[in-house]
Amino acid sequence: MDLRVRLRAVQLTRPQLVVSHRSAAALWGIEMLGRVERGPLEFIDPECVIRRQGEGMLVHRMALEKEYAVLRGGLRVTDVGRTLADLLRGGPRDEALVAVESALTRRRVGGVRRPPLTTWSAIALALEAPMRGADRGRRWFRLADPNAGSPAETVARLRLHDAGLRPESQAELLTPNGRRRYLDFLFRAEGLAVEIEGYAYHGSRESHRRDIARFNEVLQCPEVRLLLRYTAADVFHRPGKMVEEIHAALSKLRGGPGGPGGPGGPGGSRNASGPGRPS
Repeated sequence: MDLRVRLRAVQLTRPQLVVSHRSAAALWGIEMLGRVERGPLEFIDPECVIRRQGEGMLVHRMALEKEYAVLRGGLRVTDVGRTLADLLRGGPRDEALVAVESALTRRRVGGVRRPPLTTWSAIALALEAPMRGADRGRRWFRLADPNAGSPAETVARLRLHDAGLRPESQAELLTPNGRRRYLDFLFRAEGLAVEIEGYAYHGSRESHRRDIARFNEVLQCPEVRLLLRYTAADVFHRPGKMVEEIHAALSKLRGGPGGPGGPGGPGGSRNASGPGRPS
């Protein structure tokens, strides 16, 4: 059954409930990790005396000011800022930050460039409420990067952060022919570029040709000595291997074993797991 239909059926019998958390994110078109439809329907009930789960529902007992409950397609739902604040307070971290960055970023959805759904200040304001998990939510919010281009990029950056690695995100380069290119991640001091391939790429021979041309341009930039590329599957299913390879590449570029001039040193491009795309 369609998510909206299921949510509407619940609200018809329990009008005090407000669609929230992951269910609200789905209604707003916010990208999430996993299929929201497979999880329980989530609501806030300010009058609820216990937090209960069952019958495919998860009802949260928490305060909800009237200004945060809005109508969308005939459904009462938490607005975008409050929805994201609830996800940040409740976790898990990776899923919450994927949602935050999806809402803050101009991304293509269905082939159309979508404007940001909210602002930093709206999320920060919603996080000010003295609720359980607020401190943790504000701490996680500080990790958000509105330049992230996909959920895979978000999770990759978090894996690098957890490993103590702090590359530049969406680093701007000027190619020898005067074009501006943006790399998902750049360790500028070492000259290591890292590109994360999203779920969809190379829709045609022409787009494939353009990707190859962009890579060739990037590799001619003096800032780039080595380029590693990873797919979304690497990020989600083999993150340890990705981090290990990046650590090894940085060590080589810094002059460690197998450093400059050795295998994998500057001047070479290693495709770790398939095609990618500098922006």
